[in-house]
Amino acid sequence: MQKLKEKYNKEVVPLMMEKFGYKNPMAVPKITKVTLNTSFGKEIVNKTSGERDKMHALVLQDMGLIAGQKPRLVKSKKSIAGFKLRESLEIAAMVTLRKGRMWDFLERLIYLSLPKSRDFKGLEPRGVDNGGNLNIGFREHINFPEIFTEKEKTILGLEVTVSTNAKKREEGLELFRLMGFPIKEK
Repeated sequence: MQKLKEKYNKEVVPLMMEKFGYKNPMAVPKITKVTLNTSFGKEIVNKTSGERDKMHALVLQDMGLIAGQKPRLVKSKKSIAGFKLRESLEIAAMVTLRKGRMWDFLERLIYLSLPKSRDFKGLEPRGVDNGGNLNIGFREHINFPEIFTEKEKTILGLEVTVSTNAKKREEGLELFRLMGFPIKEK
């Protein structure tokens, strides 16, 4: 099932060792975790507690389907009157994936979700930061095959962060290209 992990071990590691001159396979950068998060603060600010609970349940269910793991709710840290936001109000959900679930999610992301995105022409290289981590933003969480579009009442934005232990941006960018992420050429 984990073809992407096998591809990393058999193809990516030797190519990275050759390109960057690593002497040990353990020195080659690898993907350490994948973090998914979504914010729904503006949808629940003016709602009653019952309506907020329903919204939380919908968001947690959708994120759980996408990630294959139960997400946690994140509370606001301070009150902001201009946004009608109160302190310790649950305004976001996040989930961190590691090991087997991480590899399964990455396969679905690369081969199903990204090509299904509307007007998708590839990921921008500037999505990789100086630490070699890739950030991908989705305007609609319905791009994932686990979500049934017909049953959805609300459409949420979703951010996916793929973290690596790369030391430089170039190493991370090359790792993602070799892994099969559809990153645009410059």
